Amino acid sequence: MQKNHWFKTGFLSFAASLFLIGCASEPTTEQEENVGDAGAEVIGDSGGGDLILGVLSDISMLDPHTSSDVPSGAVQSNIYETLVKFNSDMELEPLLAESWEAVEDDVWEFRLQEGVTFHDGSDFNGDVVKANIERILDETTASPRAILFEIIEEIEVIDSHTVRMKTEQPFAPLPAHFAHYASSMISLKAIEADQAAVESGEQPGTYINEHPYGTGAFTFENWNPGSEVVLSRFDDYWGEPAHVDTATFRVIPEDLTRLAELETGGVHIIDPIQASDRARVENTDGMNLYQRNAASITYMGFNVQKEPLDDELVRQAIALALDKDAMLQGVLDGTGEPAVGPLNETNFGFSSEVAGIEQDVERARELLAEAGYEEGFSTTIWTNDNRERMDIAEIAQANLADVGIDANIEVVEWGAYLELTGSGNHDLFILGLSLGTGDADYPMHMLFHSENIGETGNRSFFQDEAFDAMLHEARIEQDEETRLQMYVEATEYLNEKVPTVFLYHPDHLMGYRDEVQGFWADASGIYQLQDVSLEQ
Repeated sequence: MQKNHWFKTGFLSFAASLFLIGCASEPTTEQEENVGDAGAEVIGDSGGGDLILGVLSDISMLDPHTSSDVPSGAVQSNIYETLVKFNSDMELEPLLAESWEAVEDDVWEFRLQEGVTFHDGSDFNGDVVKANIERILDETTASPRAILFEIIEEIEVIDSHTVRMKTEQPFAPLPAHFAHYASSMISLKAIEADQAAVESGEQPGTYINEHPYGTGAFTFENWNPGSEVVLSRFDDYWGEPAHVDTATFRVIPEDLTRLAELETGGVHIIDPIQASDRARVENTDGMNLYQRNAASITYMGFNVQKEPLDDELVRQAIALALDKDAMLQGVLDGTGEPAVGPLNETNFGFSSEVAGIEQDVERARELLAEAGYEEGFSTTIWTNDNRERMDIAEIAQANLADVGIDANIEVVEWGAYLELTGSGNHDLFILGLSLGTGDADYPMHMLFHSENIGETGNRSFFQDEAFDAMLHEARIEQDEETRLQMYVEATEYLNEKVPTVFLYHPDHLMGYRDEVQGFWADASGIYQLQDVSLEQ
């Protein structure tokens, strides 16, 4: 077996992915055959077993419509399913929708799979799709991912397995948005029960968090907060059933403890592996490294409504002070790639034409002096309890000290971190975003549109009418080349205004034991467990 599995996908062909409705691509390398893919043969005994994953963070909730974090999404994606999905090459493929097409410029038609049932025994059909989208868009739900579907103006159920969606304007990326786990389909019975609970005074998602009924290959068993989430194989799954009996997501916050558990066989898969620990995994019998490029951005954000970070010159100075190469080499051990904007080549809207912000300490000092901070100032860098981000914060702290800025580092537990940065209690913060739709519209709206200030994603509290207008024009533009250039201009505008500093696009680094077959993760870092088997 190969000890290192490396995937570098090419530039996403937007036109191809938009209309692709065929089967999963066959594996093209020995590495892909060993690790597995959406259409690859699974090697090894498929006779059940209890799969255990060691993960950094606990989930926040089991309702995919009201959550916004990747740890929750990684579990939810094995309980629920979406209309379409991305394969390992970021190409769209059918899932709950067997096909889709634009019947008019502003109308998309989805033909749904037949014979699909939810974990509660209810049927999947057009009414279910309509109810799910309406729930996401309902202001009462307060979904942080409503921006994915807010352009939908009308949903028409043509028949039990055909749905048409009319958009406010022509919107080419809509099918890709239905690959995001935030669009997971929930049982209509569960949605109705949750609505009843809301009417009686409960918070949206209260019922669904206790009764997460999807159509996925696994059903929910139990969640012990802070400890583990347990899923079981759904024997009545409409597709190929899962091979393992159970999948347990065990929370192990300490990196070295996760590694030790993988080494001794206490767990089968761990995520993440820190770049500095790669060699230990690669050189230890029984352990293997899973590495692939990520549809993800790691960034340092500013609270642009707090002094002195409300000054564009100060933000530009901080951006120029940061040494991205030191972060990539010193913390990520040369993995990943420096960011010139929010996108990399996994997403439409990326262009190599964009010039990123390079370190220039002298110019940073000049800008601080121009802004009236020649002697510097004090501030705080927030990060969650992730070793990689804590190490990045330390490099940033040293970089800022070189230009006279005294930055204190504050490490906050993940759940509290999301809440506090969403409410604007921070100065600087380090965070990331999964670029889960393959298109620039989602991350740029999520991170920077005025309507998404706060917990919904714009934690920089960036309000810019000109930028909002740029996003709107790019969203409705139908010519692909023109639209691409619009996102180039939008990225350059962000690099001028600097609501965040785009640091790098990390690689996903995970570990798995020899007995694990068929495991892979998509570009968003979501574990694909349906085809995983354990060799006996």
